Amino acid sequence: MAQEDVEREFAELVNMQPKELERWLETDASKSVGQKDGNGESKGHASGRRILSIKRKKKAELTDEDRAHMRRVVGYIKRHLAQRPEGDPKESNWRYSLMNWGHDPCKDDG
Repeated sequence: MAQEDVEREFAELVNMQPKELERWLETDASKSVGQKDGNGESKGHASGRRILSIKRKKKAELTDEDRAHMRRVVGYIKRHLAQRPEGDPKESNWRYSLMNWGHDPCKDDG
């Protein structure tokens, strides 16, 4: 996938605004989901912090590492959207994990 495609999909899939994502990452629900690393923080939570950094940069300021992370974010969100659980996902770990990666699937619902 070309980098401009990754940037476009990142902009479409990361549907939480920086302030909204920042507030979410401070919640216990955000910290309760995902695989923890050696420091007790999940990969998704760390990713959310990285996404905040990326979204606050101008395009010209993006590094190769930022672009690589954007590619990972797009892949993660697409894979997890395909695993949508039955029923209302509003208070599910599935939704909370996606929100750590900057995507609130409930925004898609209406």
